[in-house]
Amino acid sequence: MAEHRKAVGFTQEALAEALRVDRSTVARWESGVCEPQAWIRPKLARVLGVPLEGLAKILTDRTDSTDSTDRTANSMLHMRAGRADPAAARALADHVVALARRYDYEPSASLVAEAGQAHAAVSFLLGQGASELTIVELHRTATASASLLSQLVWDASGRWDGAAALHYCDAAIEHATACGDRVAMAHAELRKAYVALYGLAEHRDPRLGLAGAQAAAHQSQTISQALHGLAQLHVAEAFAMLGEYRQCELALSAADTAFGRMQPDDAAGGVFSPAQFGRLAGSCYLFLGHPERAEALLAGTVALLIDRQKTRSLVLGNLALSFIRQRELDAAADSLHRAIDLLEHTRGGGGMTVVFGAARELYPFRNETIVQDIHDRLLGLMARG
Repeated sequence: MAEHRKAVGFTQEALAEALRVDRSTVARWESGVCEPQAWIRPKLARVLGVPLEGLAKILTDRTDSTDSTDRTANSMLHMRAGRADPAAARALADHVVALARRYDYEPSASLVAEAGQAHAAVSFLLGQGASELTIVELHRTATASASLLSQLVWDASGRWDGAAALHYCDAAIEHATACGDRVAMAHAELRKAYVALYGLAEHRDPRLGLAGAQAAAHQSQTISQALHGLAQLHVAEAFAMLGEYRQCELALSAADTAFGRMQPDDAAGGVFSPAQFGRLAGSCYLFLGHPERAEALLAGTVALLIDRQKTRSLVLGNLALSFIRQRELDAAADSLHRAIDLLEHTRGGGGMTVVFGAARELYPFRNETIVQDIHDRLLGLMARG
């Protein structure tokens, strides 16, 4: 897409202006972090002068090159020279985006070191002399790298290392404040709520998570309907954990309303996914003791997560729980096998937690062959560490 944009004479800023979106939205499209939403694709095709079918090909035609590695090496040269210039800042920003794209396909433990080095490099450059624009760019990259690290360290630890995750969330808030990025500030606050909500069962604090999610919902209400809707979904989940059925459904309704109000130029449009509502509403109904309602939502959500392997494994684990609680063992075993297939490659912390939790609920049926097969696969998964 970047190559085609340049071929027709647009800068990212010019294309963003023609589409009435933020430049960062165009950057996210071109880096592959997200794709243009369905409602803006016809306009994008017209602006680029291609048919809609041609745009679809452009969006799926990715070139795998060593550009990111070369740019990162170049940024290291600038660092050794003590210069925090735009080239070094851009190189590091591109590298962090590339790392974030790998999150859904690679074990988090394999990415932590690279992400930590990138974050340290940005912090180093912030200590060097630079223009105001370059400093702002570096703070934006530091916000992104700190947010990514909060996700990686928590996932890699199997959701045990909440302290490190919170540390990086606070760092993201600090850098977002420095560059005036209110969306990133609210998103980092919401990530802090995740740690309280999704810590391992004995460490969950739904009331603290509720307070954090409500604060993020309040902060984002006037700046991004996408982020506001996501925060409301986590408010709903906190209420579900507390057994507050009415409050949970009110928050789900608020999330649905927010998503319905989204505009193509939403400041946090990249955080939105069509799968979010079903994934989190399904989780809510599991907590509230309605596995049949959870099943209907989660089964439809799985099909929307083809490219989100870690999240897909988590949803399949919750779908298995909905089947177990309805005593549908064959369906539960099928969902768990599909989840384990993904976890063998990604080792996603959320998926691992949910799948092993589902296996514990299968204990009363441990003499069934299909259940023994699940336990054998989980033992193998643990053995591979």
